[in-house]
Order: sequence, then structure tokens, then C-alpha cells
Amino acid sequence: MTTERKTELTEHLRLPVPGAHFEDNGCRFTVWAPKCKKVSLFLPSRQSSLPMEQLDHGYFSLLVPDLPPGTNYLYELPGGKQLPDPASHFQPQGVFGPSCVVNHTAYGWNDCGSPGVRLSKAAIYEMHIGTFTPEGTFEAAADKLEELADMGITCVELMPLAQFSGSRNWGYDGVFPFAVHNTYGGPHGLKYFVDTAHCTGLSVVLDVVYNHIGPEGNVLHHYGHYFTDSYATPWGQALNFDGPHSDPVRAFFLANAHHWFTNYHIDGLRLDAVQEMYDTSCRPILSCLTEMVSKLGTRMCKELCMIAESDANDARIVLPREQGGTGMQAQWSDDFHHAMHAALTHETYGYYKDFNCLDHVAASLSQGFSYTGQYSRYWKRARGTAAHGLAPSSFVACIQNHDQIGNRPRGERLDSLVSFEARKLAAACLLLGQHTPMIFMGEEYAENNPFCFFVNFHNPALNQAVRKGRQKELRNFRWRDTPPAPDDEATFKACVLDWNKRDQGHHKQMLAMYTKLLEMRAASFPEDDARVWNSYVCLDQDKKVLALRRTCHTKEVVTLFHFSARTVNYSFECHFARHGFHVLFDTGAREFGGAGHGPVFPEDGTVRLTPWQVLVLKAK
Repeated sequence: MTTERKTELTEHLRLPVPGAHFEDNGCRFTVWAPKCKKVSLFLPSRQSSLPMEQLDHGYFSLLVPDLPPGTNYLYELPGGKQLPDPASHFQPQGVFGPSCVVNHTAYGWNDCGSPGVRLSKAAIYEMHIGTFTPEGTFEAAADKLEELADMGITCVELMPLAQFSGSRNWGYDGVFPFAVHNTYGGPHGLKYFVDTAHCTGLSVVLDVVYNHIGPEGNVLHHYGHYFTDSYATPWGQALNFDGPHSDPVRAFFLANAHHWFTNYHIDGLRLDAVQEMYDTSCRPILSCLTEMVSKLGTRMCKELCMIAESDANDARIVLPREQGGTGMQAQWSDDFHHAMHAALTHETYGYYKDFNCLDHVAASLSQGFSYTGQYSRYWKRARGTAAHGLAPSSFVACIQNHDQIGNRPRGERLDSLVSFEARKLAAACLLLGQHTPMIFMGEEYAENNPFCFFVNFHNPALNQAVRKGRQKELRNFRWRDTPPAPDDEATFKACVLDWNKRDQGHHKQMLAMYTKLLEMRAASFPEDDARVWNSYVCLDQDKKVLALRRTCHTKEVVTLFHFSARTVNYSFECHFARHGFHVLFDTGAREFGGAGHGPVFPEDGTVRLTPWQVLVLKAK
């Protein structure tokens, strides 16, 4: 391993890189195990234990010559306990089996290098490999990628793939952060998927979890001081990023990010719940991650992307490091989802109580956040910071995602909650806004199969605890429905997409509309748009009409979103009201399942808007 790479991974500490890595003269095994006085490498195929050399900072290392890829191994700790490698790259027999050596140089890539993720042009598609196809594998998912590209998707975001216990899980219970889940297709399967995506013109973002480790099969605590009692997360012990012995923990997760970019050609990472990555050190782990990834992207001549999930509405997450930020390229904007959902469903439970008017939709469209320091009834305190000057692409917005669907009692999608016309309005608002849009799998064709929370741990007591925990969480929303058992296989099977629907009835019409909107977005928002276009959001609260105006010199485009079940006449004051205009898009078109009559203009500067209608008008 080169000195350059070691510096990238471990800042200035020169700490060893954990895991099993092939070198010119063999395979080197390295593990951080300061809790152990000695560690041996156990090879089941040879029934032999090989003592490892103890290095500084609690590391142990051993070079084994002539070891073939695919060899299983375990580490033997004092007392005879044999455990998998915390930095295992593959667990073919699951979390309780041995680790497996992977030779990453053996895969013959055909992608010729992806340019990475260009957020200013991106349309992201969130995908769960296990339910995206009936087969639930990388190979089966790869066969569908061309259809996504044809629709106008530019980037696929994969829910977490790190090895978890069992075969059914959202992925946020991973216990081997470097290992690709075995039932999805393992390391080769993921490489095939990414390779196919790149050859199809799609980039790939991977969701990673750096805030906790799952509850079953976790071996990290046997080896080192990976966890801290100074903080707690909703899902278990917090990771030790700023306490005693934290340097190797930080290096472990820096190496993990490097691993996905270099060994799997991943183009970006989405970091789960960064508000639970506690770090008060002078160089917070988030900033170290973005600094490392920035340097790596320069060396690879590739636009590597870091996207954060956070509920704090903190602009510092996407501010450059030199301005006191973390340097992330984007963050999820929950405010847009919550405001849209509340406006369409009129639900007021849980965090939706903070989003009770169209002002919140307008604010999230114009400035990324709805809450920029105002008092939140849900949080019972002021929430958020101003986001002035940030690029619109810094905010990843959605009308559905795994959390917002799966955290309902029965995993109901938006298509099961509102009318078809209202759903079309939501899609148009998502795809015609200035933010980076993200579509949840199946949304594009109005999939109405649920997406429930599911697991299948080996320990029955743990499954029972998950059932009770889910019921407790759902009480915050005052829902009375009893959720299906997360560990029941039927719960999982009900969530698998039905691809046959794409060619049927209103599903086909919704798909046609998504394709058209993505085509318009690609044509109307060239990469330099942010530099030359001015955008304004206007709201008529009485008529429930939101107007998004975009101007550039003499050009003008106005999009009208009508958030009401009644017909209204709306008056607009703009350049093309005097000089004429073209209708570029109408949700009421017959091809999108509408009446097909076309918009009505009773007089100059006035348009008649039918329930939930969206119109895009362009000046002549």
C-alpha cells in the first residue's frame, strides 16, 4: 500500500489500514485490537493458528504468502475465542461465519471511469436492492438500470449494503461496515452493478452508516474502543470519534469511505443521520471525511460526492470547510417532504404539526429550508439556520423516501393517501423545483405496494423487541393501526416492486409524466443555469396557488402549482402576460391521465386552474 494512500486514510497518523489486503508477496492481515494482549490468524482450511505481530497503537499484523482469494479466516483472541474480522470485506456465511479474503484487483472493469456525481444535473433514484426486484440481487437490479436511464435518472442511491444479520433488513443494522451483504450478491455482485450503471450512464451513491453498529453479530467491542458512553444514539451506543483511543476509530471509518470509492468505483456516499455522529474535537470526523474524499477525487479525476442526512437544518453541513462548514456537497431537505406531505394529506401528527400551511412549501422551494431559526412546535425550540447563498443543488428533496414511507404503520406510499391528480402535482413540484430531486423506487409509476420496516434477526427476543419498539415509535403520530410484524417474511414480500404495473393504466400515465418532467428538467436547467437565472417563488394563499418564476434577460418561465380541490381563476403579472407564451407542460394532458382539454385563459393575465393542476408557461 502506497504512502500516499495511507496519508489519505489516516490524516497524519500513519496508522495501518485494517482488513485483509493483497500485496506483491502475499496477503496482509491487519486488525486493531488494543483490548487483546495477543491475536492469532486462524485459517479453517489449514486448521492452523498463526501468531500476529504486535505493532504500535494496539494493531496486530501478519503477512501470509501464497494465500488464494476466497480463503476463509478468523481472528483468535485470548481465551480461544474465534471471531470474524471487524474490517471483513465479505461474510459469505453471514455475521456469525468466518470472514473471506477478497482480491479487488481481479474484477475486470468496463466502466472506463465514471465522471462522478454532478448534482447540478442530477436526478437521484433511491433503491433497496432486496425489494427492487423479485430476485433481490445486484444482478437482477442491474438488468433494470437501462429503463431508469431511459426515463431520465442520472444517479442511483443504494440503501446500505454492509453485512447485517439475516437476509431481510433495510440495511441500517449493518455490523461489518466493509463487507457487502452476502444474499445480495457479495463483492462481485456490487461491482457488476456499479460497472453496469456506469456503462449505462448512471452514477452510484451508497448509503453508509457511521453513527452506530447493528445489534446482532457486532464484534467490534471485543477488539477495541470503538464505542463511547459519553453519548447515546436512538439505535444504541455512539461511536467513539472524540474520546480516548479515538484515532484508530476515525481511521477505521476514513478507510471505509476510501474502500467504497476505490474498490467498488462508487461515486458518492450518503451519510446516515450525521447529527448522531458526535465529535467535539478540533477536526470533526465529518470534515476529515470530506477532506479525504476531496483529495481522492482530485487524484482520481472524478467528482466524488458526499451527501449528509440531518434533521438539524444546519447550513454548516454544506458550507465549505474554509468557511467553518463540513464541506458536504449536499444534504437531505426533510422540510420539503414534510411541507408537501402536510399540504396534500392534511396530516398534522408528529413532525407534520410544524408544516400546516403552503408558506412552508414556498419557503423550502425558495431557500432549501422551511425552518431557518423559527420556533418549532414539534422540537419545542428554535430550529434551523439561514441558507442564503447556498446552491439549490445543495438540497436533496423528495416527496417519498424509505424513512417517510416505512415509518408509517403499514408503509403506505403517497399514492395510497391522495388522489391521482394530487400525486401528479407532488411529482411536478419535486422535479421542476431548483433543488436536487430524489425519487424513491416505484414512485415513478405510482407503485402502491407498501414499503414497511422489516428485519429477520436470528434471536427471537431481538425480533420481539423490534416489534415493541416500532409500536412505541408510531405512537408519536397517534396512528392506531397495528404495523405488520417486521420479522414476518410476508411483510417483506409485500414490499417487492411489481414491475408489470409500469405498462398498465394510470401507472403507465404516471411513468410518462415522470419521463416528460425529467426531460424538461434536463433541457431547461443546463449546468450554468444557477449563474444566469433568477428565481422567485410567489404564493397566493387564498387561491392556494404557488408560482415559481424563473427569468434570464428577456426569457421567462412560470410554473403554477394549484394546491386545491376546487377550480380557480388565477391572475399573474409577468413579462409573457403582455407578449404571449407557450404551454410547455400540463398535468391535465390526456397522456398523463388528465381530461385533455388544455388550459383555459379567460382573459389576459388570467388562467383557470382545475383541481391540483400544474402548468408550465414559457414566454414567446
